[in-house]
Amino acid sequence: MLRLLGHGLAVLLLTLVTQIGGLAWLAALLLRRLLFRGSRRRGLVLLALFALLYGGATVALDAGTVTKRASLPCWEDGRHPFVAASPIYCLLNRHYVTPGTYGAVASLAARMNERFPGTLTQTLDAGFPFLTGFPLLPHISHDDGRKLDLAFYYRDRQGRYRRGALASPLGYWGFTPPGPGEPQPCAGTANWATLRWDMGWFHLLVDDDLVMDAERTKAALQWLTTDGSRHGVTRLLLEPHLKSRLGLASNSVRFQGCRAARHDDHIHIESRY
Repeated sequence: MLRLLGHGLAVLLLTLVTQIGGLAWLAALLLRRLLFRGSRRRGLVLLALFALLYGGATVALDAGTVTKRASLPCWEDGRHPFVAASPIYCLLNRHYVTPGTYGAVASLAARMNERFPGTLTQTLDAGFPFLTGFPLLPHISHDDGRKLDLAFYYRDRQGRYRRGALASPLGYWGFTPPGPGEPQPCAGTANWATLRWDMGWFHLLVDDDLVMDAERTKAALQWLTTDGSRHGVTRLLLEPHLKSRLGLASNSVRFQGCRAARHDDHIHIESRY
């Protein structure tokens, strides 16, 4: 019974984290039963089969032969000025968007590289390859391939742009906090039912030598609210203090509320296509 519960938990967690991992685990269990029933290293055999099946499925999906969604680039190949900020997003199949959303981010990256030669746009969590409505935890809305998080652009404290650099290993939680006099709509509020985590323990992994490149980040946001709307971009989520600091007036740049995750470490974009 405990073994059955353990496998059930593995299937549940792998499905929630990667979408296809649970099926790969079940398939690995079946193959082990059919082909390696007498093996004395059943655990190692199961892990090896799972790695083989999951890896093969991930490669097949990324090649675009199965899903109707497009996979964002996982590594720099010289063809695109945008890439996943970390291989983990591709390993967990969290880098899929609709073709329309792909076109929007590709156009943004091309424009940024044209205006600021050598600029690399980095993508964070997008969506899973299948099933509209399937949650991409811990996000509230990344469930249809039309939502995508973008990393801020960064410079060092001497003002030099750092291509491909991130304030944190994952691109999230390297916050750009409000300064004196800037809007803080969630100040003084406390609610246990919230995703607005300050992630204080994560600060040890944050590169304090990097700060948000205001010029590039503002240029990206301005493109998204103008030309981006013609590519299907409908809404952006950003903390009010950054909207004020960067001088953004567009109504499409909105505050996500005090119960959702903080958005002073990345840009959330939504597309109609």
